[in-house]
Amino acid sequence: MHTDASLVVAFLNTVDIERGDDLLDDPELWRQWAADHDVSPNDPAEARVVRNSLRAAVGDPRLPATTLDVPLRFALTESGPTLLAPDAVAATLAAATRLAIRGDWVRLKICPADDCLWAFFDESRNRSRTWCSMRVCGNREKARSWRARTAAVHN
Repeated sequence: MHTDASLVVAFLNTVDIERGDDLLDDPELWRQWAADHDVSPNDPAEARVVRNSLRAAVGDPRLPATTLDVPLRFALTESGPTLLAPDAVAATLAAATRLAIRGDWVRLKICPADDCLWAFFDESRNRSRTWCSMRVCGNREKARSWRARTAAVHN
């Protein structure tokens, strides 16, 4: 997975719906996440607003679509223009912007399983992947559908 996609997906997944954990609720875990991604941690409340807005934009059904207006800065260097990303939020938004410019924003998706809602980057050729994992969520959904069809036939 591309570095930009990895950062955006990791940021979107700082909340785990299945386990009910939100990394932003624990300042130490948030600092560690930021350190692991070579960025500075923002105020958790600010990070949560941005994360929820991005999750809504890529399809989290629990969250209302919102407009997010955040100024980004850039520098003109010898190798050309580059977005400046001094903290986790700016780095994630810069990565999301690069994904959009490259046409890869549509590959960011939220698993439709109600008990999952994990963010993932669809690397399939035709961008048709639905589930975060076919072995887990996709398989569960196929089993549910099969049971429902079988029950309908036998009733």
